Amino acid sequence: QVQLVESGGDSVQAGGSLRLSCVVSGTSFGNNCMAWFRQAPGKEREGVARIYSGSGSTYYPDSVKGRFTIAQDTAKNTLYLQMNSLKPEDTAIYYCAARLGPCAFFLASSFKFWGQGTQVTVSS
Repeated sequence: QVQLVESGGDSVQAGGSLRLSCVVSGTSFGNNCMAWFRQAPGKEREGVARIYSGSGSTYYPDSVKGRFTIAQDTAKNTLYLQMNSLKPEDTAIYYCAARLGPCAFFLASSFKFWGQGTQVTVSS
């Protein structure tokens, strides 16, 4: 059973930084696809960062490119999301997600395993 537990959410001012963590149990990173999604009230869940553990290749949508960085620590079986230059529109619940095997379409429906989410609030 794959379990994901996020932490690190907080309230910060615009321009600030946060680092989210996701401890993975029940599987190693192996050749799996790991990602961070977010969901703001009234909006669909959107992907903000993705990494294919097999190659280390990453992908970011334009909305966060240059500000967010996804990383994995295989020794600690932990996934991270470093978020810099935060904006009020980054306010959302952030979720860690895992897909066994290679990355596919960057949609929530492509990921089978999810954490419980951690709240990030950015004030102006």
